[in-house]
Amino acid sequence: MTTVLILAGAAIVLFLTFLIYNYYKMKNTPEAKTSKKILQVNNKNFKHLTRTGTVLIDFWASWCAPCKLMTPILNEIAEKEDNGVIVGKVNVDQNRVLAKKYKIRSIPTMIVFQDGREVSRLVGVKSKRAVLKEIERSAED
Repeated sequence: MTTVLILAGAAIVLFLTFLIYNYYKMKNTPEAKTSKKILQVNNKNFKHLTRTGTVLIDFWASWCAPCKLMTPILNEIAEKEDNGVIVGKVNVDQNRVLAKKYKIRSIPTMIVFQDGREVSRLVGVKSKRAVLKEIERSAED
């Protein structure tokens, strides 16, 4: 019985060590440079940018580790010339009115707009394939 308790305790310690290591690793992940093709969206230019065409808006914050993970994926989507999608980012700390208007409860949240109306929403870290699939599905509607 004592051996089982020792093994269980060791397993718990290893698991907690793993969690703490990954937490600090994510927390200290350097922020990827945002592509120049990604537009910085705010309260003033939001309506104008989402008015026509397909627009993917990423609601994010600088302190959000999952948001940092999405940056390279969004960069690739923005750099792809043939998809016809405009990619923009809204910092929820600096644009609380927009975050409240679109009921952003978790970040990252990506909303696909088609001609000014919300047609799709993705919450959390998603693969490039999943984001592109959602954009294509939204464009078909």
